[in-house]
Amino acid sequence: MFIQTQATENPDRLTFLPGREVTDGRALEFADAGAAERSPLAERLFAVEAVVRVALGADHIAITKTPDVAWHIVKPVVLGAIMDHFVAGDPVLKEAREANGADAGDHADDEISAQLRELIDTRIRPTARQSGGDVSFRGFENGVVLLEMEGGAFSLMDGITNMLRHYVPEVREVKDYRDALPKPGLDTPEGEAVRRVLDEQINPSVAGHGGHIALVDVRDDVVYIRLEGGCQGCGMADVTLKQGIETTIMREVPAISSVLDVTDHAGGSNPYFQPGKGGMSPV
Repeated sequence: MFIQTQATENPDRLTFLPGREVTDGRALEFADAGAAERSPLAERLFAVEAVVRVALGADHIAITKTPDVAWHIVKPVVLGAIMDHFVAGDPVLKEAREANGADAGDHADDEISAQLRELIDTRIRPTARQSGGDVSFRGFENGVVLLEMEGGAFSLMDGITNMLRHYVPEVREVKDYRDALPKPGLDTPEGEAVRRVLDEQINPSVAGHGGHIALVDVRDDVVYIRLEGGCQGCGMADVTLKQGIETTIMREVPAISSVLDVTDHAGGSNPYFQPGKGGMSPV
C-alpha cells in the first residue's frame, strides 16, 4: 500500500492520500479523541502521540499535530496507523445506526453526494478546465458542498453555486474545502480587521482583473493569503503581494508584521514559479 502526503497552508497539518476511498463522499472532522468514537480509523490515529485533530474526506485523511513535535517524528507513526487500519480491513465509520434502521439521513446524503459528483464531473469540470483550472468534489456535509478549486476555477464560484443549488435544492453553500477547515485565527480582532481590508479595499481592485485574494488564516502577527482566479500564476503576483497587499494590510492593521502567500502558483495558467527552476517560490 502506497500512501502519498501533501502539505497544507497550516505547517502543523498534513494530508495523507492512501490511494483508495476513505469515506463515501462525506467530509468529517474530529476535534479530539472523544469525538472520534464513531470512526475506528480516527480513534487509531488519535492514539498517535501529538495528533490533535483528524479530518476524513472522500479520498484523503488530514492530520493536525501539536506544534512542538516535528513531522519527521509523527509522520512515520501516522503512516503506520493508516496502513494497519486498511490492511486489517476495519471500517472507517461504525455503522451501528444502519443496523438499527436509523440512517435514512445518511442514505439521503449519499444520494446527494452522487448527484453532486456527477454534476461536477460532467458539467462543471469541463468548463473549469477551459478556463485553465479544475474542480474536484471533496464532500457534502450539512448542506455545504466542499470542492477542491484550482486556478481559473475560482472565478466560476458564483456560477458553480447557482448551478448546484438549481439541480440540488439541499445545497445551501459551496466552499473550497480548505476554507471549510477550522481556523480560530480568523475570529480574532486581527483576523476580522484583515478580512475587512480585503473585502473593502483589495478585492474590489483585483476583481477587475478576474482575481481574488482569499484570507487563509491569521496566526500571531502573520497573515496567510491565497491568490485565486487571474491572480494565481500571474507573473506579477510577487509585486502585487509586496507592493500592494502586504503594504495595505500592514498599514491598516498595525499588529500584522508580515503577509505570506501560500498559493500553488505552479497550478495557474501562467505560473511564475516553475518546480525545478529555483526550488522555492520567491514570495
